Amino acid sequence: MKQIGLVVNLRKVRGGRFLDILVEWFEQRGVKVVIPQSTELMYIPPFGCPEIDFQEEVDLIMVLGGDGTLLGVARQVADKGIPILGVNLGQLGFLTDLEMPDLFPCLEKLVEDDYEIESRMMLDAQVLREGSPVKSMIAFNDVVIAKGPISRIIRLETYVGSDYLATYRADGIIVASPTGSTAYSLSAGGPIVNPELEIMIVTPICPHTLHARPFILSDQQEIRIIMRTDTSEVMLTIDGQVSLPLQKDDIIVVHKADVYTRLVKVKKRSFSEVLRLKFRGGK
Repeated sequence: MKQIGLVVNLRKVRGGRFLDILVEWFEQRGVKVVIPQSTELMYIPPFGCPEIDFQEEVDLIMVLGGDGTLLGVARQVADKGIPILGVNLGQLGFLTDLEMPDLFPCLEKLVEDDYEIESRMMLDAQVLREGSPVKSMIAFNDVVIAKGPISRIIRLETYVGSDYLATYRADGIIVASPTGSTAYSLSAGGPIVNPELEIMIVTPICPHTLHARPFILSDQQEIRIIMRTDTSEVMLTIDGQVSLPLQKDDIIVVHKADVYTRLVKVKKRSFSEVLRLKFRGGK
């Protein structure tokens, strides 16, 4: 590794002294640190992510922040195939690999190329309005259709491919990747899925029926959801960060994306171990 990109959530790293130490640490080991042109681009706001423009090619990107910071970076660099190492400065940090107390010992392994890379499936979401594409986006965790805070229950006509499945009367619906199975989908009652699998998890949000249950689709299938409620308060949200207002009869098509997120794993922990440690399910 010759050059590493550095993206930092400045809300979580206060003061430049730590960054100076980090840059010096890498340079002492012959690794050049490349940061976005403007320090403002190192700040990841609560919603969305500014364009990350490295002026030089990097072999790997290290993201210091939480899961939200990593999600924003992942969507931007997926088509470039650049591996991402997450360092948790937040609370749960389910997607990140390192914590601050063991940062520098693990970085020694990183510069010695002693790490693994996991390829994680992403989702492709397209919105069609009156038969024409309005927006295409990729998601790392999930694609969510949900009503606003005071909107009534919405009707979502749902198809798997061309086959009609059901019309959900609910607060919304979540289409999650295996990585996103431990995020919003889990809170809504969806299953936990090993991220090595390539499937989609579809989970209705507070459905107004006793019979609606989460279900699984293969990576060869697509789901089409038609918004059948006339309201201005329904949003399509990508990874909880990027949103688009929906209109009646909009069609949302979700399938496996052609790109992957490549996560760097220095600790090489199993998925079961990560579950246990992050969710405190055992000792």
